[in-house]
Amino acid sequence: MFYEYDTFLRSGRKWLCHVDDDNYVNVVALLKLLSQYHHTEDVYLGRPSTGTPLQASYSTQGAAPQVGEVRFWFATGGAGFCLSRSLALRMQPWTSGGAFMNTSDMIRLPDDCTVGFIVEGLLGVALTHSPLFHSHLENLSTITDLPAQVLAATAKSCLLCSSDIYKQFRSVHCLLYPDTPWCPRPPTRKVP
Repeated sequence: MFYEYDTFLRSGRKWLCHVDDDNYVNVVALLKLLSQYHHTEDVYLGRPSTGTPLQASYSTQGAAPQVGEVRFWFATGGAGFCLSRSLALRMQPWTSGGAFMNTSDMIRLPDDCTVGFIVEGLLGVALTHSPLFHSHLENLSTITDLPAQVLAATAKSCLLCSSDIYKQFRSVHCLLYPDTPWCPRPPTRKVP
């Protein structure tokens, strides 16, 4: 994730959106959602996978070492999350130039938890919970308004991708955008 982060900072883009490789991103819905926020404000947008905030202990090194515990929400990478440019810039002391791995090691939690720790725990910026992000931990068959959803994940990791996952992505895409040239067309009835 620190490569994504550093690449984003160099890009000059307004939003950093992280998604796992087993997610289908509905770009139209994502852009619509992001248009409700401004990249110059501190925005952390996503969906937590836990029912309660996490707690982490930490200790920092340097001229003014700190020791503490914080409780924080984190947006799961399994459902995706977005950070505004303003917030990403404020995160730099804990993320840039390899610092992200040190921060993650310090709290002994994975990358998506580390983002939540930095944003909520250290910077005091609350996660904006969005029901439009979905992980493989949810029953995706209960989604009723598919075109409005930003992300949907499959039940398997793409590190072990099979053709079934690509079929799932294609099916979701064709439900959303049936006029895509490679989507199957319903048979036409011949009139006698």
